[in-house]
Amino acid sequence: MKFLLALLLLVVTQSFSFAQKDEAVVIMIDPGHGGSDPGHESVNKNHLPEKELNLIIAKKVGDYLSTKVDNVTIIYTRTTDIYLSLDQRVELANSKKVDFFISIHCNGNPDTKINGTETHVHSMSSKKSVKLAREIEKDFRTKAGRKSRGVKDTDDREHTLQVLKFTEMTSVLVECGFLTNPKEAAYLNTTSGQDIIASAIYRGIKNYLKTENGSQTAEKPVAAKENPKEKPAEEGSWTVQIMSSKEWMDTEKGNFKQLSQPVKREQVAQTGYKYIYYSGNFTSVEAAKKYRDEVKKNGFTDAIVVQKK
Repeated sequence: MKFLLALLLLVVTQSFSFAQKDEAVVIMIDPGHGGSDPGHESVNKNHLPEKELNLIIAKKVGDYLSTKVDNVTIIYTRTTDIYLSLDQRVELANSKKVDFFISIHCNGNPDTKINGTETHVHSMSSKKSVKLAREIEKDFRTKAGRKSRGVKDTDDREHTLQVLKFTEMTSVLVECGFLTNPKEAAYLNTTSGQDIIASAIYRGIKNYLKTENGSQTAEKPVAAKENPKEKPAEEGSWTVQIMSSKEWMDTEKGNFKQLSQPVKREQVAQTGYKYIYYSGNFTSVEAAKKYRDEVKKNGFTDAIVVQKK
């Protein structure tokens, strides 16, 4: 009888252990400001205010985490342009008992020369928050090619941040750049800039989870690529590389509209010439060369024929 009780206790204990391991990590993403509170505004009046940029970047971060990391649940404090007080944001995080609170903001300063990212914590004694903040800033600096101003706490700011002080979980506030700096404001108002900033925040969180949670929040497997041996090597193998650019360009405008074949834009790097533009899909190199000559006549003088990967 004692043996059976001991065995039953072991089974129950193991089942609870696995349930705990399989329990999703809950991350609350907080797009700062909203509604009647626009936050910082760009030096360029045609740019989006901070509240809108925060929401765009926050949703991108959430999408990256949801689609690329297993066993993660994403909750937002807001998904539309509504006003939430700081008290309401703190209450939401604490009442939902989330594991992480990530607040997304853009910065401002009277000195328009100041630029760069910052990730804030309440105190340097909050070891988990500091570790997460450092992972995010590391990715801004190394992968996203941004200037990192480092991890900041109450002593650096000389004031507290309510959403960091009163939330009861690992919490950071990310400043994605300065809207008061003309160059950085322009960058934050591009789709490519928003994508790069969001992907850096995502990677920072992912890397933290990998070291803290291990296999509990592993990356989702990438679907296997089609075996190239399953089709003839020449079939649809050639295209025309028409140009590259440092900034995102709209392929529905300008000289792009003059081309007879659709244009595909591909991001290939985080800094420098980040985008390459291709047009056409050809089964022979001769057909591709003929189209290349047509492309050159439409203003893309550097166009070349390339074999598709």
